[in-house]
Amino acid sequence: MTVEDRKKKAEELFFSGYNCSQSVFASFCDLTGFEEKAALRIASSFGGGVARHRDICGAVSGCAMVLGVLYGHDEPNRDKCAEHYARVSEFLNRFAEENGSVICRDLLNLTEEKVKADEKEPTPTKRDETFYKDRPCTRFVVSAVELLVKEIEKIENNK
Repeated sequence: MTVEDRKKKAEELFFSGYNCSQSVFASFCDLTGFEEKAALRIASSFGGGVARHRDICGAVSGCAMVLGVLYGHDEPNRDKCAEHYARVSEFLNRFAEENGSVICRDLLNLTEEKVKADEKEPTPTKRDETFYKDRPCTRFVVSAVELLVKEIEKIENNK
């Protein structure tokens, strides 16, 4: 799948109503081996910076999950853990450099009052033309996919 195909898939998922994390994570099913339905369920908690708490961006969480599936460790080995954390940290830094932050509330320029209100009201924001017009999330989903493709290519080329 080309980077353009992957970006298009992520955008289509997002415009269909899936959250940022679902849109990113599910656009890499061909690499992770997950069925799309399973990927969408796994990533479903990470919208709105995890259940609308506006912490780490869902698109970034989706990328971290892909990196974990592809390159994470599955044994209690400090060196492998450190290697994986360094890889994910590097990705986080690249995303922040390109987009200004990895934190949902900062990316959306939300006030503390809005963040507190979102935490109390778990119902997702209604998806309509205004939402997609005013919300920069599509840009972050696309950016996350582009950066993750580059990261995967870099890792694979260094094997």
